[in-house]
Amino acid sequence: MKLFLLFLCIGSVVTEASERAKATSPAAPFDVIHYDAQVEPDFAKKNVAGRVLIKLKAAIDDLATVELDCGDLTIDAVCENSQEQKFVRTDRRLVVSLTRPAKINETRELEVHYHGTPARGIRFFPEQEQVYTVFSTSEWLVCVDAPDDKATLRLNLILPATLNAVGNGRLAARHTSSNNKVMYEWRQEMAIPTYTFGFAAGHFRSLTEKRGHVQLRYLGMQFSDEELRRMFRDTSDAISFYEDRSGVRYADATYTQVLATGRIEQEMSGFTVIRESYGRDLLANERDVWLMAHELAHQWWGNRVTCRDWTHFWLNEGMATFMAAAYKSGASAVKNTCARLNSTARVMRRFATWVKIGPCISQTGYTQLPRTVRWFIRRALTSCIFCAKSWTSNFSGREYGNTRANTSANQ
Repeated sequence: MKLFLLFLCIGSVVTEASERAKATSPAAPFDVIHYDAQVEPDFAKKNVAGRVLIKLKAAIDDLATVELDCGDLTIDAVCENSQEQKFVRTDRRLVVSLTRPAKINETRELEVHYHGTPARGIRFFPEQEQVYTVFSTSEWLVCVDAPDDKATLRLNLILPATLNAVGNGRLAARHTSSNNKVMYEWRQEMAIPTYTFGFAAGHFRSLTEKRGHVQLRYLGMQFSDEELRRMFRDTSDAISFYEDRSGVRYADATYTQVLATGRIEQEMSGFTVIRESYGRDLLANERDVWLMAHELAHQWWGNRVTCRDWTHFWLNEGMATFMAAAYKSGASAVKNTCARLNSTARVMRRFATWVKIGPCISQTGYTQLPRTVRWFIRRALTSCIFCAKSWTSNFSGREYGNTRANTSANQ
């Protein structure tokens, strides 16, 4: 009875949120191939100014309009080959009218200039001179938010020269200017979903260790090198565990873990930002590795194999939850966990469809859901992926792709 009442309570909350958030990212008749972005955050004003060159390929003939997600950003101009394009901004989307419609399979490039003071998607801590991005990307970068539209990225990030930073992919360059600013240039050469784009910057101490084929990097403000080393000593072992279970090597040359101000647990491609208090938890109990393992698991389950659309977003969290539990408990726990969850998986998956969790998440962001709903999604609903082997033993056939619920669990 208690479980039934919990279902009703959570169902009413999530259904109400879903009704407020029925608008999801458009099924665009084009595919974004690459983003070439320059972003400058202003710590004092908590705003961003940027430009992004978006390379896309038309999927239909006579493509006349291009619709992008832009959050609450103000659009200053849209150009193609230096020619201004007409545009309107409506319902958190940017609709561009092309001067010349695109033919099917034709590649076009649009440059968007924008600025804004995002209420979400990026968090500023002016006193610590710290900033990091969170779900969702269109709050600080004009893009397509849909998880199935993966693209490569070049990100130029302009910061005060005294700060340390991390971004997606390979750090290609670091240019110092005369105004005490520095521009970091990262290149993400494997196509990834835009919600895993991001960066973090602050007065971080940086520690680097080489473990096998991966360079591990730890960033934090309040901890010594030895403390950072102790906190994340199990990272290499967890990478090996996930590589073994998935059959796929970790994708990047570097994996960075950032201990940051505020309440944050956010994976991005190639790095994770975690609250500083978790670092203190690890120092007190070095076996408290679940959160580290959960966020790391997303580098496989979520970032490389991604949900097809937001209605299946629970798969990302579910697989990371499952694999983190398997790592923490030992490989032998996988079989027992599958058996225990088998009897409830069908009910839970029907519940996921009934309350339409996906559209709610796509609009409000996972971290914006009420605490009770987030707990349920993360601890109960998403743990009921009892056939985890379909995303582990068969992972190598799906890497870089997208999936949905009925490819990961029995009906």
